[in-house]
Amino acid sequence: MNQLWTYFTTHQDQILGWAGTTVWLAVLPVAVGLVLALPCGWLAHRHRAVRAPLTSGLGVLYTIPSLVMFLVIPDILGTRILSPVNVVTALTLYTFALLVRSVLDGLDSVPQSILATATAMGHTTRQRLLSVQLPLALPVIGAGVRVAAVSNVSLVSVASVIGTAQLGQLFLVGNNTGSLPPVLLGLVAFAAIALLFDLVVLAAVRLLTPWRAVTG
Repeated sequence: MNQLWTYFTTHQDQILGWAGTTVWLAVLPVAVGLVLALPCGWLAHRHRAVRAPLTSGLGVLYTIPSLVMFLVIPDILGTRILSPVNVVTALTLYTFALLVRSVLDGLDSVPQSILATATAMGHTTRQRLLSVQLPLALPVIGAGVRVAAVSNVSLVSVASVIGTAQLGQLFLVGNNTGSLPPVLLGLVAFAAIALLFDLVVLAAVRLLTPWRAVTG
């Protein structure tokens, strides 16, 4: 423990800078991926013909190794190999692929009886989606967001292989120098960030679904 603390204090500015980069590299793709997944998940929910090809195609996308994605995207976008844009783009695609299924499952979980009641009360399709379906689907969607957020933290570390400066660099430093403290510090830092993300998303879902606490 003393060695970890000594290493941290010695390289504090660099590590904190890497931590900040790690956080936004993981958070931004979740936000963008969720925004993109909501309409696509709704489309798959509304149109059965779209469901199978969309979910199957995104399933294949999610199986592409992250390192391959990090190396291919610069050629597609015309960016530099070290550009953080490559990491954000790759993780956004992974998040999108994961959350489309979560949105679809969430909307599918809303009982038809509730939808019929909303329709009988005069709700339009848009009103029913915004005031009934999405709120009731939020716990399922939130569970997907939690998985995506934690997964992104892990995938960010892989980007250190292509030279993106973030906490994954600690693993390279430890490997190159044969030193254990930076590796252990990296593990602790990634675990702490992943736990923080999970707790934040969980708190947000509970805040947005107060009726669950009452009925539970």
